[in-house]
Amino acid sequence: MISLSDIPARGGSPFTRSMGLFVLLLLTAPFWLEPIGLYQYLGMEIAIWILFALGFNLLFGYAGLHSFGHGAYLGIGAYAFGLFQQNVTLNLWGGLLAAIAAATLAGAIVGAFVSHRRGIYFALMTIAFGQVFWFAAIKLHSVTGGEDGLLGIPRPNLVVGPLKLDISDNRTLYWFVTIVLLVAVLALWRLVNAPFGRVLQAIRQNETRARFVGYNVWLIKWLTFVVSAGFAGLAGGLFAMAQESAYPDVMSLHQSGLIVMMVLVGGGLVSFWGPVFGVLLYFIARDIIGGLTETWLLWFGLMFVIMVMVRPEGLAGLFHVLRTCLPPGPRKAVGPAAHPGRA
Repeated sequence: MISLSDIPARGGSPFTRSMGLFVLLLLTAPFWLEPIGLYQYLGMEIAIWILFALGFNLLFGYAGLHSFGHGAYLGIGAYAFGLFQQNVTLNLWGGLLAAIAAATLAGAIVGAFVSHRRGIYFALMTIAFGQVFWFAAIKLHSVTGGEDGLLGIPRPNLVVGPLKLDISDNRTLYWFVTIVLLVAVLALWRLVNAPFGRVLQAIRQNETRARFVGYNVWLIKWLTFVVSAGFAGLAGGLFAMAQESAYPDVMSLHQSGLIVMMVLVGGGLVSFWGPVFGVLLYFIARDIIGGLTETWLLWFGLMFVIMVMVRPEGLAGLFHVLRTCLPPGPRKAVGPAAHPGRA
């Protein structure tokens, strides 16, 4: 099986062909989504879930920590953003900071309990804490709106110094979400290609050996959990802005399971870009196959089962194998052979 170390980022530089293609698709999405029969909001939704998936993969793919309740931090970020706009002040940056802070704080508290565990015990504890947050969101009617959710969350203007931009339009909001996503991708890329990222992979391969060579494994696991929750909170704040509401459904075990499926199918265990492939595949299945049959989730589930059985490295691993199997292109001759007349 391919490991993350088998597909390294060359030198840690973010300026790669993969990054260029990713940026190109994001920047051109508003121009080709509608012509192929899709809608503008879909691009924004995909961008937000890519942000959530990449942050989750820091914990799941790189550190090997199987969190099955991560949707809770997406929901906490969404509620924090909405409550800030409705009860504090109408401010975009303040709301996003509140979303990140609330999710990070929740992640810090939960991480302090679960970072002592590993394997199935870690996974079960994340499920338990996720269900606690989900249950609290449903029962705290006066704060969260209960099962109806937090409705009527406004989209504040984007204010940067003297500039003030109205982002109430979906296309304008898409550009803002895209910029936030690109900044987050660069930050995550640098993080996983720093020594910290290699330590995470060491912990994933053998936690006992990592502790033996001197790493504070508990602290590193805790920090990873906190950072991952913070990115989920940021995605949650953007999600609340996009939907103009926040619902407890995003905190459910079902939603937490979906992000795990996206990352696994995409190949998050073997590649930084795996979560991107997984999110794209999920939304393609939902909107294209879903337009043909109501049982689209059944077919997506079958794709997931087949992928895990046949190609557990996911789409990213499959692309890597196909690329290595292709014959190398002709090389340009150098030296005398390039200019036989000059020999």
